[in-house]
Amino acid sequence: MPYRAPVSEILFCLDKVVGFDRVQATGRFAEATPETVAAMLTEAGRICEEVLAPLNRAGDLHPARLENGIVRTSPGFAGGWRAIAEAGFVALAADPQHGGLGMPMAVTSSVNEMIASACLALQLAPLMSQGQIEALEHHASEELKATYLPRLVSGDWNATMNLTEPQAGSDVGALRTRAEPRGDGTYAISGQKIYISWGDNDFTENTVHLVLARLPDAPAGTKGISLFLVPKRLPDARGAAGVANALRVVSLEHKLGLHGSPTCVMEYDGATGWLVGREGGGMAAMFTMMNNARLGVGVHALGAGEAAYQHALAYAADRVQGRPLVEGGTGTILDHADVRRMLTGMRAELFAARAMSLDLAVSIDMATATGEAAWKARAAFLTPIVKTYGSETGIAVADTGIQVHGGMGFIEETGAAQYARDVRVSAIYEGTTGIQGMDLVGRKLSDGGEAAFALIDEVAATAREAGSDALADTAEALRAATARMLALDLNDRLAGSVPYARAFALTLGGHYHLRAAMAEPGGARARLAESFLARQMAAVPGLLAQATAGAGDLYALSPDDLAA
Repeated sequence: MPYRAPVSEILFCLDKVVGFDRVQATGRFAEATPETVAAMLTEAGRICEEVLAPLNRAGDLHPARLENGIVRTSPGFAGGWRAIAEAGFVALAADPQHGGLGMPMAVTSSVNEMIASACLALQLAPLMSQGQIEALEHHASEELKATYLPRLVSGDWNATMNLTEPQAGSDVGALRTRAEPRGDGTYAISGQKIYISWGDNDFTENTVHLVLARLPDAPAGTKGISLFLVPKRLPDARGAAGVANALRVVSLEHKLGLHGSPTCVMEYDGATGWLVGREGGGMAAMFTMMNNARLGVGVHALGAGEAAYQHALAYAADRVQGRPLVEGGTGTILDHADVRRMLTGMRAELFAARAMSLDLAVSIDMATATGEAAWKARAAFLTPIVKTYGSETGIAVADTGIQVHGGMGFIEETGAAQYARDVRVSAIYEGTTGIQGMDLVGRKLSDGGEAAFALIDEVAATAREAGSDALADTAEALRAATARMLALDLNDRLAGSVPYARAFALTLGGHYHLRAAMAEPGGARARLAESFLARQMAAVPGLLAQATAGAGDLYALSPDDLAA
């Protein structure tokens, strides 16, 4: 079915659920008026429906390929990139000093969701550029900013992030890529990186890599890592892409999904690079990009889930099977209770994920506009929850979409399976679900639970306003479990980190649904909220029991027991 951009749904979330008007009231984002935002989202929706969505299937059937050292992209992707870039959507939030529009992150996230729904493989390209732009704005020298930011913002050049090596995945500190000072302000970068999304293409003039590498005599571990900017082509005297740098794409990975996105193995052989930030400050600088990407990947998966839901709903509304069991039924499988259960759950969780991601984006915007520590802490705490819940929701919705199709979901020609294949990696890259959980119960609870309890207070206030005993009880159960988590030893806490993150997300989901219901009482949103609280949020007590159970039962089984 044709994709339909949920512009009105996004605007409703911004206006009625997450308090975007607070962002618009700041001096920093005064230009993001309701009229401007609505016009931007409407235009983004049009481009996604008319230009990008038709590319999605082509990218799956005609993958990116490597020919004689040159990456050839899927049919139509060059035009899709131009449409995104010419509309200014590569860098909506970038500083106007370098050609950006200076829009709030909430607007960027809204546009990113629609692009992801339309063509997930292509959406990774602007997502990578957005993260690098933010990292350079915060950490690069003025000279590097002047040369690179205008070209990245315009979309004439694209960007990547290079962290992973064969022996250094989640353990980034084990990387071996070297950076040798040349004495002229540049460095010779040598080493191999893997899993580099959009490491090359045939439609931008240059590809700019941010590469983590180790200087001579640098200490072991992450403290010895620095960040370098390494372009595919070295800028000439005018700043234009010039001669080729000493780097190449060795191969492209053969992946489960995202076939249109070239995932590269990169080889650096004394390539010229420039230090970004201070020596040994690579992880701090890269985390600017990674935190952007964690919100981005949560939204990326949400977009895939929205597309999968629309696909499944259209199929169910057309598929005639069995006899109607309800009066006034449609005669299609929409009459079947279990199909209705699946579709209602899909829609309810997508709404929760959308509201949650926009709530995080608003928190980032308020932190940017005010500099207040409370907004920064709120954004930091929400980040691993949004990345986890967005990713897992996108995966679950796409999987359920196959189930709605029945046997036809297993047939590639229907397109249902592509959504599941494409979105599956979202729970892996930019920090797995487990790593997000570790971050949540480790660093993010290191304030003694202050940020967590502040969010729970917000949920409790919504419960009182809505008169919801179910949400009030869930909020108090989450509060008690958080206190118990704080008392656990670290490994016991880590063992429960993933169920704790999901319990927190579902509780927040109930909060967002009730805010929507109060904005439109007695309507479809209130009915959807009632279903979410009764079904999805009802899982929270069991999740909290897992979260606080400790690690004892997990280690009671030996490795030999697991292999028996």
